[in-house]
Amino acid sequence: MKFEKKSLKFLEQYLNTSSPTGYEHAGQKVWMDYIRPYVDKIEVDHYGTCYGIINPEAEFKVVIEAHADEISWYVNYITDDGLIYVIRNGGSDQTIAPSKVVRIHGEKGTVKGVFGWPAIHTRGNQDEPTPKIENIFIDCGATSKKEVEELGIYVGCMITYPDEFFEMNDRYFVCRALDNRIGGFMIAEVARLLKENKKKIPFGLYITNSVQEEVGLYGADMIADTIKPNIAIVTDVTHDTTTPMIEKKKEGDQKCGDGPVVFFAPSIHHTIRELIIETAKTHQIPYQRAAASRATGTDTDAFAHSNGGVPSALISLPLRYMHTTVEMVAKKDVGNVIQLIYRTLLTIQPEMKLKYH
Repeated sequence: MKFEKKSLKFLEQYLNTSSPTGYEHAGQKVWMDYIRPYVDKIEVDHYGTCYGIINPEAEFKVVIEAHADEISWYVNYITDDGLIYVIRNGGSDQTIAPSKVVRIHGEKGTVKGVFGWPAIHTRGNQDEPTPKIENIFIDCGATSKKEVEELGIYVGCMITYPDEFFEMNDRYFVCRALDNRIGGFMIAEVARLLKENKKKIPFGLYITNSVQEEVGLYGADMIADTIKPNIAIVTDVTHDTTTPMIEKKKEGDQKCGDGPVVFFAPSIHHTIRELIIETAKTHQIPYQRAAASRATGTDTDAFAHSNGGVPSALISLPLRYMHTTVEMVAKKDVGNVIQLIYRTLLTIQPEMKLKYH
């Protein structure tokens, strides 16, 4: 699948817009502006989950969903000499923090800072220190707590990384927060294809970009109760296990470039999963298989366990270096996930049998 210029422009703008958990509104505005021409209606819930609706009057409802939030840090403590200590907002990795530039989203605007770290010259006669939440700190150039606060920085301010989107070797998209704004891009592209190809679907389609996945699937949990869908197809990222230091016996065997990953797990509904697999086979879309015990750890679980049980499935995108600032996905996998969701939607009928036999 070749990406259109307007699609790539949207992807770059969307990824470069900070959208930390609990503060997703700036990214959500970019997303809504893009999908607006392709849907009949747009709604936003109390916590910021956005969804575009095609055929809003239809009784049978299908959700395609991704999550909009990115991991980040909170200002937790400011020392008397102006250094800032942090806590996680989502699964932020303290081992990559030293020497990273950050954006501190203060009450007077964005302030630059750096995660400091003692120079290698000073660490020679001691055990090598390991970055921990307790010892990583941000220096914003202030020399006192008062100076920090004069910059508009207080406990509770959000901190994000500024690393921006780029393409690598014409094969990969690279950026922080591909987990999972790349999912928001993919479901938006499905909406675009339906509109531009003038496809009519016999159900209400809810293109849903949920908040707060990184801290407990909370946005999906809330919106599932609002929409009350009959079917949910969720997309998220999963690990490229060919990455060095990942154990395939534990994490499975998935690789960037080999296609979307269809999951098997207790929360995955057999009928919807098999529909996806048959669609992939029919349209010669490459796919991979993965298993998850107990839970998928994605918004699929929230939808599946809502409203007395919603038939749900998960199509994941292989990704390298998850929860770092250089997350990577293969461009052809992105195109194939879009095609797989799009083609699957065209096979769904409201009268299809969903109950187990």
